[in-house]
Amino acid sequence: MEEHKSFLDLDENFTQKDQAKIAILPVPYDKTSTWVKGADKGPFSIIEASGAVELYDIETDFEVYKKGIYTCPPVKSDLSPEELVMAVEEAAGQLVDAGKFVVTLGGEHSVSVGAVKAHSARYEDLCVLQLDAHADLREEYEGSRYSHACFAARAKEACPVIQIGVRSMSAEEKPFLVKENVFFAKDIHQSDQWIEKAISRLSPNVYISIDLDVFDPSIMPSTGTPEPGGLTWYPVIKFLRAVSENKNITGFDVAELCPNENNKSPDFLAAKLIYKLLGYAFGN
Repeated sequence: MEEHKSFLDLDENFTQKDQAKIAILPVPYDKTSTWVKGADKGPFSIIEASGAVELYDIETDFEVYKKGIYTCPPVKSDLSPEELVMAVEEAAGQLVDAGKFVVTLGGEHSVSVGAVKAHSARYEDLCVLQLDAHADLREEYEGSRYSHACFAARAKEACPVIQIGVRSMSAEEKPFLVKENVFFAKDIHQSDQWIEKAISRLSPNVYISIDLDVFDPSIMPSTGTPEPGGLTWYPVIKFLRAVSENKNITGFDVAELCPNENNKSPDFLAAKLIYKLLGYAFGN
């Protein structure tokens, strides 16, 4: 995909940096992934698929693209994990300071740490809402404190983290769980009662970090570490809409798409999810 291609393939009237309210920040990084590689291709595959997303949303009766969406040049990816975090923090921070609502596209989940740090430095009463199959609470993994397996451990150093959809973790992570802030997938499949409880745990300002493996592999097989028993489309968007109606969403990221040339559906799901969440954030 050409680097200059814009999210949603919009007319240039809606993609000008100065006027756009929304900024898409691609971070094609995949240095610490530990099983299936290819998440560095995720941002470009999402942007490519986004050109097929309808700009009118039936549910919200809204066309959020009219707020303007600027697609940034990709963050340089030939960096160590620590350097990458600093580069994303700087890039995202500059965009927030310029009045943009920032959507960071991974890449592996480690790219989200820099985005969290940028937002936590600029918003009071902020928490991270993590949708993820994995706890990501390791202090370090394979020699790095900034591995994709350490996302929540690093995010917790900046602000509280509420975790949704977790269904895989190591024994070493268990002591770091804040039980009242974790909503395991096995406990949220049967009803919607968990949604109100989860929202009650959130701060007034919420940064959302979505690892696409929170979804079940039946609809999202294109991730580096798929886990059975995941969430499906409607429960996730119902929850995200409820969050937007009760809290201020400051920004978000979508990470861990590992695209498959033979199955474009997951790429489109990711693009549609981003557009949906933008509609919720700006519609409310």
